[in-house]
Amino acid sequence: MVASTGRPAEAEYLRFLGAAAILDRAELSSPGKPLQSERWAGVVDTVGSHTLVNACAQTQWHGAVTACGLAQGSDLPGTVMPFILRGITLYGINCMRVDEATRRLAWELLAQHVRSDQLAQMTQEIGCPR
Repeated sequence: MVASTGRPAEAEYLRFLGAAAILDRAELSSPGKPLQSERWAGVVDTVGSHTLVNACAQTQWHGAVTACGLAQGSDLPGTVMPFILRGITLYGINCMRVDEATRRLAWELLAQHVRSDQLAQMTQEIGCPR
């Protein structure tokens, strides 16, 4: 797994979560070519805009990209080339509309595939007062 951040101080935390390498955010956040060297089989993008477009442009043949955030912007300043020429798929994720059964399944999968010390670092339990 490769992670991207604009905060060098977060690199250690990202490695703790399993990142083998860290990319500087600037490497992905500027306008790029419509098709770039294939780097990724799959991408989870929380940023949007140019970062999302570059992720799509660097995704391998029949790869998948998920978009779940808009930190850089809600625009999609790219082309359809990666979708047509490489057959990539872009999935949008909106966790607000997910039913309880699917949420429980997601948490169970996290518990199975993420170490408990990692899970403890990235989660905070909240609840309604009684």
